[in-house]
Amino acid sequence: MERDQKIIRISVYGILVNLVLVAFKATIGFFAGSIAVLLDAVNNLSDVLSSVITIIGTKLSAKKPDKKHPFGHGRVEYFSSVIIAVIVLLAGLTSLKESAEKIFSPTEADYSVVSLVIILVAVFVKFFFGRYVKKQGEALHSGSLIASGTDALSDSIISFSTFVAALISFIWHISLEGWLGAILSLYIIRAAIMILRETVDSLIGTRAVKDMAEQLRAKILSYENVQGVYDLTLHSYGTNKIWATAHIQVPDEMTAQQLHHLTRTIAVDMYMEFGIVLTIGVYAANSQGQYGEMQDFLYEIARDYPHLTQIHGFYADEEKRLITFDVILSFEEEHPDDVIRALHDRMKERYPDYAFGIILDTDYSE
Repeated sequence: MERDQKIIRISVYGILVNLVLVAFKATIGFFAGSIAVLLDAVNNLSDVLSSVITIIGTKLSAKKPDKKHPFGHGRVEYFSSVIIAVIVLLAGLTSLKESAEKIFSPTEADYSVVSLVIILVAVFVKFFFGRYVKKQGEALHSGSLIASGTDALSDSIISFSTFVAALISFIWHISLEGWLGAILSLYIIRAAIMILRETVDSLIGTRAVKDMAEQLRAKILSYENVQGVYDLTLHSYGTNKIWATAHIQVPDEMTAQQLHHLTRTIAVDMYMEFGIVLTIGVYAANSQGQYGEMQDFLYEIARDYPHLTQIHGFYADEEKRLITFDVILSFEEEHPDDVIRALHDRMKERYPDYAFGIILDTDYSE
């Protein structure tokens, strides 16, 4: 709740700051006859809308889980970021259109010293406020605030270009508003596309952050009787709302009670330390007798395939004479079926009395 309150408070600051800038810039643009300053004012007005969207998104994402949405509403923040990015993109495209018109039909604006000073003050206000919002967004892991901060920093550059164009017009009576506006419009469009790409990646689902995955694996491996950690998968349902699954390999002789104690201890510790809800599956080592020899042979032939990164979950069903195991191939492997078929044939040649079921798995984390 404290995080949500901070995001809302910063967004309210953004609304107030931008409303003041809109009033000043609109007045200057109207009396000076400057389309660039008027567009700058409109751009600040779009920032007000961005802040309002951030507040609404934060409020909605904070809603408690319900029957229809048992994982909560945290991902609403992602949609807020998409909407803000679209607003930024539209602002950039509009600015580019208006700038192009100014290039082909330039008009000289009538600026005063007071106008120039106010525009310059607006540049500094927007720049430092944008840095503040983006920094707070990164600290609070808020995509909406980061998008708003990025937008504000872009606006400060636009405002500075407006100031430069106004200064040149004031001193030399040369109109460069169109050219400067076009260059900066492309910069804004690029920033919007980057925000969209990052947010869409989050919605689609990206690979677990390497540092986080390594921390979790190291922590799980630190427990007695954990011989390996496999199939680690993280699912994010908003900031600080992460569910995870993993399989651990344990000695064959562990009892159900011992396994319950081990898995429960790991799950509780992971939640207390990382705030992650972890579900744990179990693989028995199956390393005794001929099964140990089978695994040694399997690991030996696996070295012949450079894109084969991991084998785990080895299981022997003696009644069915069936051996199953999971294989992970790197995404660079262009012919995974051929590798699976080759492993099967070589194992079958060595152990003809058994059937082999090989499952092609995916490495979801670094």
